[in-house]
Amino acid sequence: MVEITPHEKFKGIYWVKEAEKVLATKSLAPGTQVYGEKLYRKGSEEYRSWIPYRSKLAAAILKGLKNMFIEEGTRVLYLGTATGTTSSHVSDIIGESGVLYGVEFASRVMIQFKQNVSDKRANVIPIFADARKPGTYASIVGEVDVLYCDVAQPEQAKLFSDNARLMLKSGGHGYLAVKARSIDSVQEPEVVYRREIEVLEKNGLKPIEVISLEPYERDHVMVVLEYA
Repeated sequence: MVEITPHEKFKGIYWVKEAEKVLATKSLAPGTQVYGEKLYRKGSEEYRSWIPYRSKLAAAILKGLKNMFIEEGTRVLYLGTATGTTSSHVSDIIGESGVLYGVEFASRVMIQFKQNVSDKRANVIPIFADARKPGTYASIVGEVDVLYCDVAQPEQAKLFSDNARLMLKSGGHGYLAVKARSIDSVQEPEVVYRREIEVLEKNGLKPIEVISLEPYERDHVMVVLEYA
C-alpha cells in the first residue's frame, strides 16, 4: 500500500513511501506525465514522483536545502524550462493562485514544453525568448517573487543578475543552478563557483545557501539567493 505524507519542512511537497521513499508533488494536471515520472493515487488526488536525477531542485531538497521560497501563490520567473521537468513540479507547488513564466529559447524544446506543461496548466505562461535579453519579455512578466535559473550559458551569474534587476522584487529570492563545465571546462569547479558568486554579490544578490548536487548532478551547485 502506498503511504503519502507531507514533507516535514516544505508545503506543497510530499513523501511517497512504497518500496522506497521518494519526493512527490500533488499534480495540477491529473492523468498526465511530463517526463515518465510515476503517478500515485490517494483518494481523489494524484501525486507525481519527483526524480532528483532529472531535477536539480529535487536534488537540492534531498541534499538538505534549508530555504524553499516557492509555495502556494508564488509568482515565479523560470529561465531555461527545457521540456518542463522541474517547472511542472513548481507549477504543482504554486497551485492555481500562483503563476510561472517559463522562458525557453530552443524552438523544438518550447513546442514540447507547451504540449507537456503549459497547455495543460493554467498557471504556466510560456515565453519563447532568449534569457540573455530580459528586456524583451520584462513587460510581460512584471514583478516576481522568485527567479529560478537553469541555463547552460558561460555567464550564468550575469544572466541571472540582469533578469533580477528588471523583474525580481526587492526582498525576493532566487535559485541558480551553476553548471561549472558550461562556464569553464578547464578551471576547477570550486573556482568557477566562487567567481560566479562574486558576480552575483556585486549585483545585490546575497547567497544564503550553496548546495552541492552530487551525486545527482556532477560539477553542479544550487545557489539560493536573496535580492536586496
